[in-house]
Amino acid sequence: MTDLYDVAAIGNAIVDVIAPSSDDFIADQSLPKGGMTLIDDRRADELYEAMAPGQEASGGSAANSVAGIASFGGRAAFIGKTADDQLGKVFAHDIRAIGAHFDTQPLAAATAGTGRCLINVTPDGQRTMATFLGAANLLGPDDVDPKVIEQAKITFLEGYLFTPDAARQAFAKAAGLARANGRLIALTLSAGFVVESFREVLIEFIETQVDILFANEEEITLLFQTKSFDEAVALTRPHVKIAALTCGASGSVVIGGEESHKVRAEPIDKLVDTTGAGDAYAAGFLYGLARGRPLNVCGRLGSIAAAEVISHYGARPETSLRDLAIKAGL
Repeated sequence: MTDLYDVAAIGNAIVDVIAPSSDDFIADQSLPKGGMTLIDDRRADELYEAMAPGQEASGGSAANSVAGIASFGGRAAFIGKTADDQLGKVFAHDIRAIGAHFDTQPLAAATAGTGRCLINVTPDGQRTMATFLGAANLLGPDDVDPKVIEQAKITFLEGYLFTPDAARQAFAKAAGLARANGRLIALTLSAGFVVESFREVLIEFIETQVDILFANEEEITLLFQTKSFDEAVALTRPHVKIAALTCGASGSVVIGGEESHKVRAEPIDKLVDTTGAGDAYAAGFLYGLARGRPLNVCGRLGSIAAAEVISHYGARPETSLRDLAIKAGL
């Protein structure tokens, strides 16, 4: 089978609305600071009206990772559900413009609108997200194109999509196709609430289907019900071939077989916006892995990508990640 793509990602097709915010605004809106809250369309309209002026940009966790992979010079495909509306057209244009393959059939706009994530960024760089999933939440197994999965070295699954039944069926279909064709399967846990809601199902899915696991400190300790990050790292090892576990400014720990690497976070001049840091890290790591790089180098590429993204507003790179990697000697 031909390798057309380094990575094929399946995730929520979302348009981000990002605006500066005060801590008081977050409290007044009853939003958990630094977290992600699912909201309905009415609440999305209310919050949008209350937010400060901001910028709109195509987002979605796995789609952001696809943008990072493309910035490294990688070949990527994305599967995600939009509506046949203006935001859906914006999303499709943006992801194709970076060179990624995207041909998921949109929903009729009357069924549900394209998903959007309202992101308020406080002066400390923390992002507080309120997400109306809309059409993104209606992805199903029929949207998974076998040709895309079969021709990708790695299939990357976004944990946020683990919540709807139809999307879990899409994951199962993609995992089956990848496995049958000797491809690797990667999963990011995405958020603490995903782990808390689906812990047992997630563990079973990881054990039976996943080769590469991404998680941050909160997510991995919740998954294995321990307060110790080091213990969670040890508990992860038997379940997957490779894991990349991030812990903010402390960097990340990468494990695979008998290997274990502590990877430092790349230094930055100023923390502006943490939106998309984990997505960018996954992009660098997956790009490196797809190109046969050692695990420690994959971790460094992830750190370089994350550092670039948190240095500005928005979840997608503004500077060529390929150039930054070359500058770092990678």
